[in-house]
Amino acid sequence: MEIIDREKKNIIFIILILITVFVLCISIGTVYIPFLEIWKVILKKLFNLNLAFQGLNYEEIIYYVRLPRVLVGCLVGGGLALSGAVMQSVFKNPMADAGILGISSGASLGAVITIALGLTAKSMIYMPVMAIICSFVLGMIVYKLSSYRGRTSTLTLILSGVAMSTLVGAIISLIITNISEHQMKEYVFWSMGSLVGRRWEHVHLIAIPIILISFYIMRYSRELNILLLGDEESHSLGINPNKFRKKILFLASVIVALGVCVSGYIGFVGLIIPHITRMIVGANNKIVLPVSFLSGGIFLMVCDLFARTLFSPTEISVGIITSILGAPYFIYLLLKSRKEEF
Repeated sequence: MEIIDREKKNIIFIILILITVFVLCISIGTVYIPFLEIWKVILKKLFNLNLAFQGLNYEEIIYYVRLPRVLVGCLVGGGLALSGAVMQSVFKNPMADAGILGISSGASLGAVITIALGLTAKSMIYMPVMAIICSFVLGMIVYKLSSYRGRTSTLTLILSGVAMSTLVGAIISLIITNISEHQMKEYVFWSMGSLVGRRWEHVHLIAIPIILISFYIMRYSRELNILLLGDEESHSLGINPNKFRKKILFLASVIVALGVCVSGYIGFVGLIIPHITRMIVGANNKIVLPVSFLSGGIFLMVCDLFARTLFSPTEISVGIITSILGAPYFIYLLLKSRKEEF
């Protein structure tokens, strides 16, 4: 009972941090907006209240610029971190991540194909569909290449992911050499990994799918815990490990693909956050999954805040910030894993 109460307290504490960071990220920028004005806008939109604001443009800045951008950052960061936690459990490897496994590259390929075919101008739905298909296919290829009897070595996992990402990168390069200048600009802007210009249509595109799939995945925390024990133990407890891995990897790939569609490639969120979460709260996926989701949202919102204020008024891509933080941590994990293997 005491452990359950502690888990609930941890989640409530992180939710409070999330809300605080959420409001801070809306408040801080080229124009500082007081907290009270933010809550006024939120209450006005939720309950159709007639409220007066101190600044003439506060409502427009909050509702049309910062609120959708921060919401997208929160959802994408949470989704990437949750997917990373799932993949680390499935592969039983702390190095597993959508970027390293090539799943993000697969989503990028789907997005590039959509841009090249001009489908983005017809409907926003084409890009996530193509991204989901390509990311899942690539994820399964890496899984097959790196797994042997339900286990994966760090070296094989990384090499498989790098090999497939390189192949996909070559295919993407081939595609973009044959597209128009306008499509090239669209791809370059998207590929840098940024939340600049995110609007309410982006929120509407990803919010419900990411939230619903994330909650659905969290229901399988027990099965993910059992999977860590090995295939034989999973079979004895009534779980088909191969079938379950495919199912859970598909769901994780959908979340990654949705995130990549609206924000471009943002690396290392799914690697850093779940690993640090396990160091703090333990290995039980019942607590790791929700805490990873919440922490991922906090992490990406903070990174985006730095991206748009560090060199203000010039903005840099949030993907640059996450890579600067994530690459050294990845090297640390790699060195640690090498010591354990030898």
